[in-house]
Amino acid sequence: MDMQVLSVDGKKKKTIQLNDEVFNREVSEGAIYHAIRNELANMRQGTAATKVRSQVKFSGRKPWRQKGTGRARAGSRRSPIWVGGGTIFGPQPRDYSYVLPRKLKRLAYKSILSQKVQQEDIVVVEDFALESGKTKDMVAILSKLIPAERAVLVVAGNDELVKRAGRNIPWLTTLNYQRLRAHDLFYGKKVVMTESAALGLNDFYAAKKA
Repeated sequence: MDMQVLSVDGKKKKTIQLNDEVFNREVSEGAIYHAIRNELANMRQGTAATKVRSQVKFSGRKPWRQKGTGRARAGSRRSPIWVGGGTIFGPQPRDYSYVLPRKLKRLAYKSILSQKVQQEDIVVVEDFALESGKTKDMVAILSKLIPAERAVLVVAGNDELVKRAGRNIPWLTTLNYQRLRAHDLFYGKKVVMTESAALGLNDFYAAKKA
């Protein structure tokens, strides 16, 4: 498929060829769901914890004698039915992360990219550099390409100045094309790609069928 490349001024510059296997394939909603669920699970800290009755600090003395008081039998103040007692089946620290099959993850990325193309939410811009590394210069470029709403910038390589310039823009997330995140791509209103990143995705995700 053909994709228009814009200059940093927002003007049409040229056309590049993108791989249909990556940018124009059937969308798998199931793969997208599993990829986003996996990312969110892997980010969970899993530190929630409650005390069971053996961990509650109370005396082990029986609150009152077994018989003759007219009250219900009670053996310990640590009992879960008492205020301040232990918790039954409460959360304990655990690891929520799990590994998603590589083929399924690749399919999810390609499905999201294809969906964004179908919705006309992908903008390809010529490669650019920010020697100043200033946020205002990045905002000046993006303002000519997309509205100021939740967006993702996909770049090639590790240009620290570009990353630094976009770090303070609250609605922008910067990703390397080799390390995408399904959650950010899917929920981004617009996806801006540099020309090198778009061409890199052609080879990176079309190299192996999924």
